[in-house]
Amino acid sequence: MSKAIVPPAQSQSIDRRARPLRRGRNVSTKRPQGKPGMTRDDLFNINAGIVQDLITGVAETCPKAFILVISNPVNSTVPIAAEVMKKAGVFDPKRLFGVTTLDVVRAETFVQEITGEKDPSKTVIPVIGGHSGETIVPLFSMAKPAVNIPADKLGPLVKRVQFGGDEVVQAKGGAGSATLSMAYAGYRFTRSVIKAVQGEKGIIEPSYVYLPGIEGGNAIAKETGVDFFSVPIELGPSGAESAQNVLSSISSEEKQLLEACKRDLKGSIDKGVEFVANSPGAK
Repeated sequence: MSKAIVPPAQSQSIDRRARPLRRGRNVSTKRPQGKPGMTRDDLFNINAGIVQDLITGVAETCPKAFILVISNPVNSTVPIAAEVMKKAGVFDPKRLFGVTTLDVVRAETFVQEITGEKDPSKTVIPVIGGHSGETIVPLFSMAKPAVNIPADKLGPLVKRVQFGGDEVVQAKGGAGSATLSMAYAGYRFTRSVIKAVQGEKGIIEPSYVYLPGIEGGNAIAKETGVDFFSVPIELGPSGAESAQNVLSSISSEEKQLLEACKRDLKGSIDKGVEFVANSPGAK
């Protein structure tokens, strides 16, 4: 099995990036340190070209790789990856994932301060939408087992999940961003993909994917009005086997969060698509 993991990165030469791809190994590079006041636009300006170059290398050397994109802003960098693979004629939507697991980890961890459960792994909370700010929609109403969250605590809890990265940057005084939790999230999702590829059944993880190319995705794309969206994905030997439509089961509060998510998400997707279309040499 070949796989390419694309984390946030600092600028390096494309030749250095391509060497591990040619050997069929993972891509592992450094990420820019988050700083107070840094916006998703700042991250886009840093990472968009890097992701484009990396995925160009994937398309040329290992087009059947499972590509796990964790480079922020994921809402834009996954569309960049898809457009590059499309241009190369090797795009397989089932093998491209935006890693949004950190949002799930935060939701499952932060809720324990209310429920008193000491082990976050015993609670499963799906998170849908995108991977920044108000595009992150944690579905506490669908927690398994069910959790009882007082009304006055729900709003602050949702905001903490949505903007947990800012909390870390501020706590570090601008000297860094979420690193250990990001590494764990990347590991957790990668482990799930590997297990599924090796034949383990019943593995479901939320991921930001290209919906029209995945079973069950068209209905979600039609309902949300966007082609890229994070929903629970059933993983299997070919990658994303199916997308689970949970939208009909969400609460009234979550429906309001979803509307805000959709407004913001479309612009981020368009920005990624346009970046590739306007790049030098684009056809």
